[in-house]
Amino acid sequence: QVQLVESGGGLVQAGGSLRLSCAASGLTPLTFSTYTIGWFRQAPGKEREFVAAIVWRQDSTNYADSVKGRFTISRDNAKNTVYLQMNSLKPEDTAVYYCAGDRFTTTQAMGVMTSHAYWGQGTQVTVSS
Repeated sequence: QVQLVESGGGLVQAGGSLRLSCAASGLTPLTFSTYTIGWFRQAPGKEREFVAAIVWRQDSTNYADSVKGRFTISRDNAKNTVYLQMNSLKPEDTAVYYCAGDRFTTTQAMGVMTSHAYWGQGTQVTVSS
């Protein structure tokens, strides 16, 4: 059974940095390499939104406009893990961050929530002003 577990959230001051991790279990590293992984977030009272994703083939990436230039997504297939490095954090980045994934999700679909069958439980990120 595929499970995704996020970690690395916490409280940080504006301008600070955090690195989130999304660890997958129930997969071999070879199978994990065929998974597109996305990060989404949900702030209180708001809908869940796309943040960033890394596609399974060629590791191409995509970012929401609101995080471009500040967040970087990467993966280590040998560790079955995807990372989200978040720099220059702003109070508006405060949210629960979720990772999600599925096999062979295309570049075109990577930002769509329904394209990902597996979801983690989320990790809280709070940015104070």
